[in-house]
Amino acid sequence: MFAKRLFQKARLQHNLQHGKMNVADLSLQIPIHYGIPSTASIMAFDPIQSLLAIGTLDGRIKIIGGDNIEALLISPHKLPYKFLEFLCNQGFLIGVSNGNEIQVWDLENRCLTCSFQWEYSITAFSVIQGTYFMYSGDENGLMSVLKFDAEEGKILQLPYHVPVNAVKEAATISFSSHAAIVGILPQPYTSGDRVLIAYEEGVLILWDISENYVVAVRGHTRLQLKSEGLNDSSNTVGSDLQSTSDSEQEAKEICSLCWASTTGSLLAVGYVDGDILLWSMSSEMDLKNEDARLLSNNVVKLELSSGGRRLPVIVLNWSTDSTSDNDHGGKLFVYGGDEIGSEEVLTVLSLDWSSGIERVKCVARVDLALHGSFANMVLVPKPGGMENTPAAAVFILSNPGQLHVYDISSLSDSRSQEAKTGIIANKFPLVIPTSDPCVTVTKFFLLPTEGDSYRVLSKKEYAKRTKGTPSLLMDMRWPLTGGVPSELLFDEDIGVERIYVAGYQDGSVRIWDATHPVFILLHVIVGKVNGVELPDGISLASALDFSAASICLAVGSESGLVFLYDLCATRTTDKQTFHFVSETKREVHTIQQENDVHCLAVFSVSNSAVRTLQFSDSGGKLAVGFRCGQVTMLDSSSMSVLFHVDCSSVSGSPITSLAMKVVPQVNAPVNSNTSSSSSLGDFADVLFILARNAHLIVVDSISGNILNPQPIHPQKESTAISMFVIVAGQKHSQEGPVQSDIKQSSYPSGSGEQTIEPPSITTSHSGEVPSNSVLLICCEDALRIYPLKSVIQGDGTYVNKVTLPKPCRWSAIIKRKDGHSCALLLLYQNGVLEIRSLPNFEVLDEDSLMSILRWSFKANIEKTMSSCDYGHIALVNGSELAVISILAGTNDYRIPESLPSLHDKVLATAADAATNLSMFQKRREGPAPGILGGILKGLKRGKAGNSVNASENSPRDVFIQQLENHFSRTPFSSPLATLAHDQEELTLDDIIIDDDLPVASTSSHVDDKPNRKEDMEREQLFQGAKMDIKPRIRTPEEILTQYKFSGDASAAAAYAKDKLAQRQEKLQKTRERTEELQNEAENFASMANELARRMEAKRWWKF
Repeated sequence: MFAKRLFQKARLQHNLQHGKMNVADLSLQIPIHYGIPSTASIMAFDPIQSLLAIGTLDGRIKIIGGDNIEALLISPHKLPYKFLEFLCNQGFLIGVSNGNEIQVWDLENRCLTCSFQWEYSITAFSVIQGTYFMYSGDENGLMSVLKFDAEEGKILQLPYHVPVNAVKEAATISFSSHAAIVGILPQPYTSGDRVLIAYEEGVLILWDISENYVVAVRGHTRLQLKSEGLNDSSNTVGSDLQSTSDSEQEAKEICSLCWASTTGSLLAVGYVDGDILLWSMSSEMDLKNEDARLLSNNVVKLELSSGGRRLPVIVLNWSTDSTSDNDHGGKLFVYGGDEIGSEEVLTVLSLDWSSGIERVKCVARVDLALHGSFANMVLVPKPGGMENTPAAAVFILSNPGQLHVYDISSLSDSRSQEAKTGIIANKFPLVIPTSDPCVTVTKFFLLPTEGDSYRVLSKKEYAKRTKGTPSLLMDMRWPLTGGVPSELLFDEDIGVERIYVAGYQDGSVRIWDATHPVFILLHVIVGKVNGVELPDGISLASALDFSAASICLAVGSESGLVFLYDLCATRTTDKQTFHFVSETKREVHTIQQENDVHCLAVFSVSNSAVRTLQFSDSGGKLAVGFRCGQVTMLDSSSMSVLFHVDCSSVSGSPITSLAMKVVPQVNAPVNSNTSSSSSLGDFADVLFILARNAHLIVVDSISGNILNPQPIHPQKESTAISMFVIVAGQKHSQEGPVQSDIKQSSYPSGSGEQTIEPPSITTSHSGEVPSNSVLLICCEDALRIYPLKSVIQGDGTYVNKVTLPKPCRWSAIIKRKDGHSCALLLLYQNGVLEIRSLPNFEVLDEDSLMSILRWSFKANIEKTMSSCDYGHIALVNGSELAVISILAGTNDYRIPESLPSLHDKVLATAADAATNLSMFQKRREGPAPGILGGILKGLKRGKAGNSVNASENSPRDVFIQQLENHFSRTPFSSPLATLAHDQEELTLDDIIIDDDLPVASTSSHVDDKPNRKEDMEREQLFQGAKMDIKPRIRTPEEILTQYKFSGDASAAAAYAKDKLAQRQEKLQKTRERTEELQNEAENFASMANELARRMEAKRWWKF
């Protein structure tokens, strides 16, 4: 027996060696991802490209555009993103992780371009829009400037920086030298020359980059606040000025801030205690008179609630009001500030200060109910709008992974309860719904390119590919339009090569064209028939199968019903025939056809749930496996029941898998290498039935007779997962009708019925399987391969077996384009994906869902997993759907031509041209409000030395060059040098300058002889000084030599020698002390970094 098995195994390896796969053939990628991750936490928006980016807590970034364009970027590190910003219209996205790593993502190539590790904790981050420059603020109060070099593909730290000590000295104020920066906002309308720096202790500094001085200081002195109560129905502002209490005079910790005007004249700041202060940042307010800083008309306080304990103001966003003039009104979006314990809402305040900031009014207040705990929000301007244009929509992100959009124009100006309830949130329209309704079963199906299904669906579904963006409630259009679909998507010559089908808990079924990486919805099928009352009502879909030959879809339900749909019904009339078939009766109804999908029949032959479906290769027969262990064969042509097979008496277990094949007769001499030339009498239609308890039964699919009365099963109890027939020696075709299925069948089609004559002896069988093929049975604990011929004869001897190290939950076969099986894919209970070779079961590669998708394995995830033969796996987890591509090399999901572009170069070029043109036109007319006006203002006041010839460079290039000149200089000494200076006080004698003693400078050669004499006299007069009459600082040695020692060089040398010895001793002590401090600092830094990683910029309300 052992020798026989060894011989069979060697023969098996010889027959399947054409499908051998190597490790180099594998490369796991994620070309398709739909849905929003449940760990989504932060958002960013590109107003020109109209793209939305969503960062997660596990290091992923979701990109969403229009026309079903979505993508997923995965960071090498599983760390949350705390800052996320687009380089607007540049095709790059900047993300800052909790590990203080600054990442630059290339959207066009969907890859990480570069990263930059910051030494300290980054507490504030901002991008100067329209440029590659970035501001970074850290926990030490240092503001730095970074630049992304797109040509070199790296991040550069520029010399320009603003330390906190320099700010304190320039502003002549006192606050902590270690105050962290909590916000950095480039001021609009200033061409990037001014930036607002907010420190944690409540100090606000408006800093001028070009001149290095403080323009305005806010939040550091006692204030008289105009209090605006917003918690009642009154909209008027009180006329009395209220002095601040002792607690208000203390430092107020800042949580959030935003500009509340397009010109940057008003700043909204949210604090930990729930207050919102509106600060006037006009430079005219900052007079030298100290009393001018105490005026009450530079700040107004807003209170959302009068409670004593209020939530911190976590988020502030501003949108200008298109109806207001002179930038004196708009909408302030606030999260926080309400009393602790109140309902979680996002508050929208309509403010107006046309009569001055001291008379600011709250025109309206609207509270938007949240659909979960708040995560983030972002404002989306109108199409074509820039940063400071009125917002058209607001996206609200809530946990877990829920995205809703509101039309800002629909926000009522009324504060009544009726207005609040009338505001409807539009839920993010998922391309592939997975949770509402809940998906229960999915399948990938390939369509042969030379079959009728390819041509029919190509003609019928081409128009659906050009369908626009989804429409939302209240006639709102989907605000995201970014990305460029692949040109292949609109090629009429390319038909539907692959479909993705999903069944849902409400009994509905959806079908997508999955030929390209952008899925297009083709059909939505409801789980009912118009005008016909079905038994058991609507139940969830539990099984799917598709026949490419007949273009029919079979859907099994949990209640035992089987639906049969024709996907290419020709609508010659609005009336169609429908069959209801049960054990006792057969009814024929005429129903109204509403779309191209026609329900041909509903079979009710069992009350047990349908577990698996299997069409024959011709589509003429359908095998149905039930949970009770019964198998029923249906005739999908005549809409009748052929036979039942009660496997419960044999296996007593639910049906797990079915396979219907045409195999050689075991009692007939068959040449396995030339099976296509065999006669019909040499072949038989066989149905392989695998039960959950790993019992295998073989049935004649024509008569229903069991060919092996004793089922094949392993000696040890095992749980079966799946079964595969692996063809050896030739390609296994799934195309065309197998004429040995039935002697006479009628196929439904648009041209009527056609009769298939009994096949002759010379008929070729495209679905037949050679005799040297094998049967692979996958169980939770082991894999086994049986010769197909031995299985039919009832021999349960396997030729290869491997015991799995962990419980397996799902398996699939990977095939090459030639149709040969080459590898086996396994998913274990711990979420590990493993690829094994065939037929040796050698481990080629393994990875985990956590490392690939950042998913953890969840119960029943295998029920919504599906694969197509060519190495594509679709998985569903929560609201996410991802497709993993297994095989390396070029395939239909990986070629660049098939992927949609996330950066529209044509749009980017047009936007740049429009910006430059507008800047040229506005230059003579004066600056306009908004970002363009700010650029022009900065250009006009730029220094002549920094200007660039506009005829040679565009205004945008001039603007960038101006900033480059500002940031390329070092305005202050190094922060490290400043820190060292603060630690030790030095005296004049401790400062030793190593320059050589001054000597008479040598004059340059001049041809004018009279001038030469005058120069010599000048040289003698100034005792060897240079020709430049500019005064210079003399060293202590020069002063001592000249005056203390009366010019005696020997005395000066002796004195210098003594000082040198003293200096040597001081240096030695300093070196020893430095080494000691360095060791202590390293120990402290390691502990501090560990603590920082855990408590990273957390506040108590964020835990």
